[in-house]
Amino acid sequence: MGSYTSNYLRLLSFTKLLSSHVNQCRHDQALALFHHMQASLALALDPHVFSLVLKSCAAIHRPQLGTAIHAHITKSSFLSNPFVACALVDMYGKCVSILPARQLFDEIPQRNVVVWNAMISLYTHSNRVPDALKLLEVMDIAPNVSTYNSIIAGLAGSDDGSFKGIAFYRQMREMGLKPTVVTLLALLPACVGVVALNLIKEIHSYAVRNDIDSHPQLSSGLVEAYGRCGCLLNAHNVFWDMKERDVVAWSSIISAYALHGKARNALEIFQQMELAKVQPDGITFLGVLKACSHAGLADEALDYFARMRTDYGMEASSDHYSCLVDVLSRAGRLYEAYQVIREMPVKVTVKAWGALLGACRIYGELELAEIAGKALSEIEPDNPANYVLLAKIYASQGRHEEAERMRSEMKDRGVQAAPGSSWVVYQD
Repeated sequence: MGSYTSNYLRLLSFTKLLSSHVNQCRHDQALALFHHMQASLALALDPHVFSLVLKSCAAIHRPQLGTAIHAHITKSSFLSNPFVACALVDMYGKCVSILPARQLFDEIPQRNVVVWNAMISLYTHSNRVPDALKLLEVMDIAPNVSTYNSIIAGLAGSDDGSFKGIAFYRQMREMGLKPTVVTLLALLPACVGVVALNLIKEIHSYAVRNDIDSHPQLSSGLVEAYGRCGCLLNAHNVFWDMKERDVVAWSSIISAYALHGKARNALEIFQQMELAKVQPDGITFLGVLKACSHAGLADEALDYFARMRTDYGMEASSDHYSCLVDVLSRAGRLYEAYQVIREMPVKVTVKAWGALLGACRIYGELELAEIAGKALSEIEPDNPANYVLLAKIYASQGRHEEAERMRSEMKDRGVQAAPGSSWVVYQD
C-alpha cells in the first residue's frame, strides 16, 4: 500500500511538472521527463499525460514518438478520451499530413466538440477552408466559440472570404455565443478586407464593455484596422490609450500614418519609439520607408535604410529594398534606384521593377523603362499591366512602332488586359 501511494504521489508530481513544461513551451524537457516517467514509475500513465506529450510532439515535430504513443493509446483504449483523441489528431495534422489526421478523426468513436474543432482548425491552418466548411456542415453536435474562431480566421485569410467570415460572426452572435479576444482578432482582418469600419467600431465597443480592450494584441489590431480603413483619429486614440506599447503597436501606428501620407507624423512617432527604448523590427522599418516614399523623402529613406544595419544589426529584406527603390523612383532618382536593384543581395521582386517602370513613365526615361519592362516580362509574362505600361511609355516618346510591337507581343502570348472596375463600400 505504501509503495502504491508513493508511486501515485510521484505520478502526480511528475504530471504537474510535465504540464508546466508543455504550457511554458519547454517541449524538449517535457519529452525527456516523459521518458523518465515511463522508465521509473511502476504505475500505468493516465490519459492526461499522453495528451500533454502529444502536444509537445506536435510543437517540435516528433512524428516517430507521436506514432509510438498512438500505438500505446490504442492498446490502452484511451482513444475514447476526447482530449487524447484531439491531441492525436492535431499531432498527425502538424507532424505528418492532413490525410492521416482525417482518417484518425473518422475512426474516433466518441467525438466531442473539442475533437471536431481540432480537425476544423487543421483544415483552416492548411488553407483548406472549403474542407473546413464541409466538416462544419456535417457536425453532429453544436459548434462552440472555438469552432467559429477557426472558421472566421480561415475565411479572413482567404481570397474573397471576408464577407463570409463576417457572416459567420453574425451567425455566432445569433446563436448566443459570446466572442472572445481570439474571435475579435480573427474578425479584424476580415473587417479590413472589406473596409467594414462600422464593424471595427462595434468590435472596439464590445471590447470596452467586456473589459478586454486592454489586451495588447487586440489594441494593436484595432490600431492597424482603424489605420487601414482611414480612421486615423481612432487609431491614434487607441494607441495612446494603451498602457504598454510593444513593437507591434508602434509599428501599427507608424504604418497607419504612412499609409495615409502623414510622413512627418510617422517619423516623429518612430523617434518617440526610439526614445521609449522599444527595439524596432523589420515591419517598423517598412512603415518608416513607406512614409518616406509617400512624402518624397529620398535622403531620409537612405538614412533610415542604412540605420537598419548600423544601429540595429538588421539585414534588409526584399521588401525593404523594394521600398527603397520606390522612394528613389518617386523622387526622380531613377538611376540610383536602378543601382539599388543591381546591387541587391536578395531576390529582386516585381514590386521593385514595377516601381522603377512606373516612375520611368512619369519622368520619360525610356532606356531604364525597357530594362525594367524586360525584367518584368520574364518574372510575370502573363501580367498585362507591364506590357500596357511599356507601350504607353513608347507612345509618349513618339515610338509608335515599338508601342504596337508590345501590343502584338501581348496578343501572341495570349495576354489580355482586364477591364477596369471599381467598388464602393456602403457604411450604414
